[in-house]
Amino acid sequence: MYDAHSKHAEEFINNEEILATLAYADANKDNLALIDSILEKAGKMKGLTHREASVLLACSDPEKLQKIYQLANKIKHEFYGNRIVLFAPLYLSNYCINGCTYCPYHLKNKTIQRKQLTQEEIKREVIALQDMGHKRLALEAGEDPIHNTMDYYLESIKTIYDIKHKNGAIRRVNINIAATTVDNYRSLKEAEIGTYILFQETYHKESYQQLHPTGPKSDYNYHTEAMDRAMEGGIDDVGIGVLFGLDKYRYEFAGLLMHAEHLEAAFGVGPHTISFPRLKSADDINPEDFSNGIDDDTFAKIVACVRLAVPYTGMIVSTREGQLVRERVLNLGISQISGGSRTSVGGYYEEEDPKDNSAQFDLSDTRSLDDVVAWLMEMGHIPSFCTACYREGRTGDRFMALCKSGQIQNCCHPNALLTLQEYLMDYASPKTKALGEPMIQKEIAKIPNEKAKALALKNLTAIKNNEGRDFRF
Repeated sequence: MYDAHSKHAEEFINNEEILATLAYADANKDNLALIDSILEKAGKMKGLTHREASVLLACSDPEKLQKIYQLANKIKHEFYGNRIVLFAPLYLSNYCINGCTYCPYHLKNKTIQRKQLTQEEIKREVIALQDMGHKRLALEAGEDPIHNTMDYYLESIKTIYDIKHKNGAIRRVNINIAATTVDNYRSLKEAEIGTYILFQETYHKESYQQLHPTGPKSDYNYHTEAMDRAMEGGIDDVGIGVLFGLDKYRYEFAGLLMHAEHLEAAFGVGPHTISFPRLKSADDINPEDFSNGIDDDTFAKIVACVRLAVPYTGMIVSTREGQLVRERVLNLGISQISGGSRTSVGGYYEEEDPKDNSAQFDLSDTRSLDDVVAWLMEMGHIPSFCTACYREGRTGDRFMALCKSGQIQNCCHPNALLTLQEYLMDYASPKTKALGEPMIQKEIAKIPNEKAKALALKNLTAIKNNEGRDFRF
């Protein structure tokens, strides 16, 4: 029996319910009246159930698909405006004792260069990231109880927050590490992390066990229930995702939404973010060895249907995807992207060595952060380096309440413009600066609240006159 409130993995990710959902979607994929009613519900921007969204994902009617895409774009702009939040991954260590068959960090890989950053090396990496203009990082590491300890993570987070270089500072440290205990999550909360991120990889239990034959990650239940422990440990914001290409995408889609429903039912707040990684080449990993890869059209359809199902959630596409794919999905619900990324350990401080095979996966978008910022503005998006919500306590249910009511834009829109102005002054190329300055003036003029507009203009002037940084609404 499916029970979204249960904290047992096999009840809130219930295989029988997923199979029944897929059968229901197959039976109704051409039921245009039902599809219209689901789209009408989605248009109210309160979300869809996993069954309703699965019907839309199964639908292939061109007219209905166009409506799905148009509605996804509308919902994204209603909740997040034309802002796109930027971040970068920082790989701390690729030591790992797991046997994951899709990841080059797996224990049996004897050719990959194993590395772990010291605190001095972390400082060098962070300064290099600050010199690009980054304000928000996502820490990444393999699972290894000897090298990658909680004490190491906590020390690394403190090191990162303590670095003040020129006008740079990392204002938000998210972390993507292995499932752990409630006590460890409490420690991460006390270290003031932002979002705790953990990808399920696959919700299909049998496939999960085949793909994770050895190591602590092979425990499906412990891994799947990690977000419950994280939230019990006080972490307000959690980020989920699957690695598309490992199992059949429709099964993963339903499982992903059931996980979101579970977090909402059990804790009163759904996932802060949902990520959409696809399997990519790496040191000893060939995506062609896996039979469930999805094409770009299917990928775009998944993104759009998730946006309809969970309109409030931040949605992330990384540099795993190339420029054209990212451009497409930015208009279908994506609200966060990485830029100028390196997936090798120590890849920011020094020019990447072609012989360095420490990366977790190959990048598809290798442009600089400045190129990405300019590209976003050319398409009418506002690149945002804002992290004010986390420092102002607008997290968890407080953030979601503002987001669901649409009020979050009163904070996010002016903050995005102010952080963009900081970037233009401190880091931008002449081309990017020429694109950004008129955009900021145009967007501030569109702020409907006159007091907010006046305050934004005042703060903008202060930034330009070097009278301060990091204003927050």
